[in-house]
Amino acid sequence: MVNWDERRLLVKAANLYYFDGWTQAQIAKKMSVSRPVISKMLNRARELGIVEIYIKDENAHTATLEHKLENLFGLKEAVVVPTSGLTPEMVKRSVGKAAAYYVSKHLDGIKSLGISWGTALYSMVNEYPYEQRSDLNIVPLVGGMGRKLVNIHSNLLAYQLAQKVNGTCSYLYAPAMVESEELKQRLIESEDIANVLAEGRQVEMALVGIGNPLLNSTMSTMEYLKEEDLVSLRKSGVVGDIGSRFFDMVGDQITHPLNDRVIGITLDELKDIPEVVGVAEGSHKVESLLIALKSNYLNVLIVDDSTAQSLVNDHI
Repeated sequence: MVNWDERRLLVKAANLYYFDGWTQAQIAKKMSVSRPVISKMLNRARELGIVEIYIKDENAHTATLEHKLENLFGLKEAVVVPTSGLTPEMVKRSVGKAAAYYVSKHLDGIKSLGISWGTALYSMVNEYPYEQRSDLNIVPLVGGMGRKLVNIHSNLLAYQLAQKVNGTCSYLYAPAMVESEELKQRLIESEDIANVLAEGRQVEMALVGIGNPLLNSTMSTMEYLKEEDLVSLRKSGVVGDIGSRFFDMVGDQITHPLNDRVIGITLDELKDIPEVVGVAEGSHKVESLLIALKSNYLNVLIVDDSTAQSLVNDHI
């Protein structure tokens, strides 16, 4: 309990500091005390509720969420996008734009960039600015051939991003998922495919989407996954996928025939990449994201504010 005189001095110091803009040294001289004493008084004023600080900006809540995500999951950086009043398509575009901005600002010194596939990464590439990075090579991290939704395949995303940065790209001439493990083995033993997979393992930064194969799955839309596959995955305890690699509740890549037919880097290989940037939006991905974050698959997360809030709430 502070007495009246002590409280009066706390209020006086706070007024001089917060309203009049005095430095702590100036206040200390006026009140005939040391600067560290003033610092302690200002902290005490906050503890007692004499001073309450509010950040009056639409980005305040997203900055708070970013800080919480970084602390909870040990992220290098989190970028949370405000989405109030936006349609689902606008949310996807806003997250893509934020991802494009982050990548653009963090490519200095990067010579090799890996990219997976999906609608979130399509939005990122679509929003990416034109730049001059002629020494940058873009590498697809998973196969990407077929007739459905070709605009979100890894090969096309790698090509389009390379065009925007005036760089180069490699091509992984194979589907993300083939009909049998035997076919996969034959394909990955071919020199061209083996070389691109090796390049993918050595990239300095990777861009990935995170999916929930059991809810609103793009893989189902593309007919990579059929109803019997979904039943089988559900029985296997799958909660998410990165680069068409399925993982379970503890974050392990599951032992499953579908994983055995994927042409792309594995989740263990993904962990070895120095910086992995995850781009995602949508409440249906919360559980998948939560496990991916806890399993340390991502160093950076770019996400909408609603999903970010759910991640924070569900982690507690």
